[in-house]
Amino acid sequence: MPNVLIPTPRGQMPAWFAAPSSAAPTPGIVVLHDVLGMSQDLRNQSDWLAEAGFLAASPDLYYKGGRLICIRHVIRDMMARAGPAFDDVEACRSWLLAQPECNGHIGVIGFCMGGGFALLLASGHGFSAASINYGGPLPEDVDDFLDAACPLVGSYGGLAKWEKGVADQLAAKLERALVSHDVKEYPDAGHSFMNQHPGYGFLKVLRVRAIGYNEPATMDARRRIVAFFNLHLGNARP
Repeated sequence: MPNVLIPTPRGQMPAWFAAPSSAAPTPGIVVLHDVLGMSQDLRNQSDWLAEAGFLAASPDLYYKGGRLICIRHVIRDMMARAGPAFDDVEACRSWLLAQPECNGHIGVIGFCMGGGFALLLASGHGFSAASINYGGPLPEDVDDFLDAACPLVGSYGGLAKWEKGVADQLAAKLERALVSHDVKEYPDAGHSFMNQHPGYGFLKVLRVRAIGYNEPATMDARRRIVAFFNLHLGNARP
């Protein structure tokens, strides 16, 4: 269950908030969920980021209605590059900035649908660094907003045919835009390789490798993400 309520233009938004044990100033991270919404996996993502030394808040972007309706609304906003979903993310970012333990820098990380959303938020939305995790194929107008993007770390699974090669495409575009980046494809991992949802166990039984948790890839991706965020968000923690 969410443990905080964040005020937004549409009312109180439930979120999961996790903080390091130390009260020393540290960056904040907005953690964007995959298409399944608020889940134990999402809370776990915030928890490991807190253990790594960040203030992590995971907003429930589906809080105003049923899952299917909210999925359509969030995707609609992503296509329009504006709307209530963007307002909700901004409310979460502002809430983190207002926390007394925050050092004034905020990053964003997303998974699956949230990964695609995080890419759209990398420019002009106040974030100092972004982590995109298997956010799908790049949007056609990606060049339009990458020129002003914040530093970006990305991770993709090579076994997912719809995302194979996206890491190289994104890295090349960021290189041309002179944006600091660390983008990697994991050839032995599939889509959602950092997520552990109960239903994914069934995929293993069916020997479906294009989607599902992969621990070696997850551990390496987490290491890269933490190092990248530490560098670009001014985190003095080891």
